[in-house]
Amino acid sequence: MNLPNPAPPAPHHPRKTPHLHRSTAAAVIALPPARDLPARPPEEPHAMTAHAAGDPTAPTHTSPTAGDPTGPTPAEPAAGESTPAYPVGLRLTNRRTVVLGGGQVAQRRLPALIAAGADITLISPSATPSVEAMAEAGEITWERRRYQEGDLADTWYALVASSDPVANTAASAEAERTRTWCVRSDDAEAATAWTPATGRSDGVTVAILTGHDPRRSAAVRDAVVEGLRNGTLAAPRHRKADSAPRVALVGGGPGDPDLITVRGRRLLAEADVVIADRLGPRDLLDELPPHVEVIDAAKIPYGRFMAQEAINQALIDHAKQGKSVVRLKGGDPFVFGRGMEEAQALAAEGIACTVVPGISSTISVPGAAGIPVTHRGVAHEFTVVSGHVAPDDPRSLVDWEALAKLRGTLVLLMAVERIAPIAEALVAHGRAPETPVAIIQEGTMATQRRVDATLATVGERAKSENVRPPAVIVIGDVVSVNALSPTHQ
Repeated sequence: MNLPNPAPPAPHHPRKTPHLHRSTAAAVIALPPARDLPARPPEEPHAMTAHAAGDPTAPTHTSPTAGDPTGPTPAEPAAGESTPAYPVGLRLTNRRTVVLGGGQVAQRRLPALIAAGADITLISPSATPSVEAMAEAGEITWERRRYQEGDLADTWYALVASSDPVANTAASAEAERTRTWCVRSDDAEAATAWTPATGRSDGVTVAILTGHDPRRSAAVRDAVVEGLRNGTLAAPRHRKADSAPRVALVGGGPGDPDLITVRGRRLLAEADVVIADRLGPRDLLDELPPHVEVIDAAKIPYGRFMAQEAINQALIDHAKQGKSVVRLKGGDPFVFGRGMEEAQALAAEGIACTVVPGISSTISVPGAAGIPVTHRGVAHEFTVVSGHVAPDDPRSLVDWEALAKLRGTLVLLMAVERIAPIAEALVAHGRAPETPVAIIQEGTMATQRRVDATLATVGERAKSENVRPPAVIVIGDVVSVNALSPTHQ
């Protein structure tokens, strides 16, 4: 739908208006694609929220009223009255934009204008170091002088933010005459445009105006953006039936549902099918809508398991049905998660795959148990090793002799069943038997527990304490470091 093209009240300077985004009244969520306006609207004292595509700071702008667009300009609203804002998205790419003043306001607003592709001219005798760096990088053109009449000629958008109120008033008046949308940092009532509180999440721009309450605007903005990012505000993408199949390999973190990444949680909220591991954040599955199909891919030690080939085929089959598929894994998909095998299987079928890294249990679980994997003066490196095969197993790719000679931290995954022979191999190759060891079972979960031992005793301790997977094993002097330990030099 194209918006009507009101005729200007005077014939001077007609220009094409920047394309508009679909939006709502005062709380705006702008989504591509943009809509076209054939011509620039005339000046009227009816404000509208404007945010450029790619410019999360773009302002509120003047728009025609519902009456005769060729008629006289309506009178200003009486004192105490509030004129509603009209939201629109400005596309400023390669369009002249003038900023007066090089202080803190310009420093905050310029990055978004640069991101919008605006042709920016800064007019100011001085600037902050950050603004000066933008000029030196060629991102803006800086004219080191004060404002002069005519500076806003052929300008689409002006930000008036100098410390000179006389210059600000003169520039605002010129903007009114030339029909240039103008934001005033010092006098919102004198401006033809206001800057909303804005934020972005995955291509969505959220812009909020609440009249003269900027703190409330920021609070609403933050709530909406956070909801979009973490998936608590459900906003699924509406895909066409013939849309290309897509799969996301999502690292769910060590187990605590609060430790999944923002992007991972958002993709989970948008999924049609979720193929989940036992080690993924299971509590998040309860939040999924009823229509979401959840497939159990749990590779349960000592019990039933779903072959990797079957998992690969399930990903392919559901993706080819046009569904949004999430493969939810524990930890990170590429840290002993067989994520690359799944990515390769999808690539062989021509299916796009997005990899969302997760917080690896190799670092987070020791941290949750109060163990730093590195510590100044104690360990300058840490090595992550899979313990799913014993040291004497011909399938093992680990050089246990070399590991035993390292002074740093060893972090073992999938090693509970074979910790006794692993400890014996390390001691046999020279690691001290009294080296501290900690086993953290079900790390970051409410059922987390820690069992401490040494290389000499860990095999027996794991049996006597009935330690079960999932567990992370940490070997090294960092196990003995705690919050009360002195820092080693």
